[in-house]
Amino acid sequence: MTASLVLGPMLRYVDETSAALWVETSEACTVELRAGPDAWTASTFGAHGHHYALVEAAGLPPGTTLEYTVTIDGERCWPEPDSPFPAPSIRTLHPERRLRLAFGSCRTSVPHDTMGNATHGVDALRAYAMHRAHTDDDDARPDLVAFLGDQVYADSTSKEMKEFISSRRSLHEPPGEELKDYEEYAHLYKLAWSDPANRWLLSTLPSAMIFDDHDIRDDWNASLSWRKKMHGTTWWHGRIVAGLASYWVYQHLGNLSSAARTEDPLWQKIASHHGPEELDLTADLDSFAERADADPLSYRWSYCRDIGDARIITVDSRAARVLEPARRSLLDETELTWLDEHFRGGVRHLLIATSLPFLLPRGLHHIESWDEALAEGAWGRLGSRMGEVLRQGLDLEHWGAFQRSFRAVAALACEVADGKRGPAPQTVTFLSGDVHFSYIAEVNRSSGSRILQAVCSPIRNPLPRALRFATVVMSYGVASPLGALVARSARVPKPPFSWTSIKGPWFDNNLALLEDTDSGLQLRWATGVVNGNPDSPELQEVARHTIAPRRAGAPRKEPV
Repeated sequence: MTASLVLGPMLRYVDETSAALWVETSEACTVELRAGPDAWTASTFGAHGHHYALVEAAGLPPGTTLEYTVTIDGERCWPEPDSPFPAPSIRTLHPERRLRLAFGSCRTSVPHDTMGNATHGVDALRAYAMHRAHTDDDDARPDLVAFLGDQVYADSTSKEMKEFISSRRSLHEPPGEELKDYEEYAHLYKLAWSDPANRWLLSTLPSAMIFDDHDIRDDWNASLSWRKKMHGTTWWHGRIVAGLASYWVYQHLGNLSSAARTEDPLWQKIASHHGPEELDLTADLDSFAERADADPLSYRWSYCRDIGDARIITVDSRAARVLEPARRSLLDETELTWLDEHFRGGVRHLLIATSLPFLLPRGLHHIESWDEALAEGAWGRLGSRMGEVLRQGLDLEHWGAFQRSFRAVAALACEVADGKRGPAPQTVTFLSGDVHFSYIAEVNRSSGSRILQAVCSPIRNPLPRALRFATVVMSYGVASPLGALVARSARVPKPPFSWTSIKGPWFDNNLALLEDTDSGLQLRWATGVVNGNPDSPELQEVARHTIAPRRAGAPRKEPV
């Protein structure tokens, strides 16, 4: 049987001289990437009956755009014949080019027709793909698209996903309409990434990803009580193993640089295989995922990289949690130590990408800190039970609900901003998603670097209109002083600093675009609109704001 392309190609990690290209194929095969006169190949590896390859291209010229083709066993498969989109290309980084970054989170996999748009809105990523396909401005091309959580929804499935599940098992058996195993995850990723416009976009823009709860399940690792409840089911073990295993294959592997991949035990297994038969990674992959869940210290999902004169630290805020009440923390000690090592100045902009907003609207932050104290016994046993019910029922498990971690990272941010960890950058900016509304907030400071929070959520999964009003009420206005009052009633210390919303909220499906300019860090949010034809959404700007630096000059860059 002749192998064909199932998913991809997806352009993943790209630097000044190398690029990684990920594909899923229908059969075991050899995949070739050709750019200009050069070509690179990789054999597929197997997992649960699926076949994947990551082709590593090296020796590319810096700051260059190269069109490419992909072949499978010598037969060209990409670009597809008669494709309406421009030729796919790789643009390598240039050391003097300033950062351009797109980011966002929360994207559901429903059809892009009139019905899908009516229930979930226009996919902002797809609208951006159509925009990029019709512009020749290569200078406006992002260096990276950062997907900050909920790339797929394993617990809230579409009609198409339910139909696939019901073809394999009864929807009346646990876990019902939610995902159960690797095969179902593989199909969910196919639904998420096979739309022609998005597929073309992801074949030509490098991407980086980090999970959030819905990639696994709502409230994933919210508390020890939540975890015990999941472990009491008949299906959770299979779900978490499949979720982490498929995440490594579909998302995490492409996050890594070539040097970081050589240190990954699963990649070492793939790279060292030279036999005539395809490597079946299934057993090793499942054992790895099982171990990563049981012992979070055994693997790090966070990663760090520099692009130009900016550093991007992508932080795992889900799997690295410590849930025992006496040690409750969003980051375990090993993860916090790693973050401490990378949380340094000496760059123009320090960006911390974390799925959960570090700076929630202050009213919501106070409510979450109060609820954590309540659940830990500040108001006795009855209050503790009530706090846990509220935590899971209202999703009160962001950074504000992990005060030890919040204060530790706040201290790191202030030290960098004050120049105590190398030359102070222009900004220390947290990039996040999750909350299904977008905004910009800033720490109230009169000197040093500006400390900011920029949120873009959702890409495609808007809040119902009734919940939008409730969100605003809980987050803004009188919620802030009232939240502070209830937090003090539970003896929660005041935050180490105050912050203010400087733009937002807005609730559109959005993709955010960040650019380092002479005027400062420019942030834009864009949404998709349909004027008659759902196949041709247009991109429309929702908001724009420029963060001017407090002091001029680009500080010296220090190595990671």
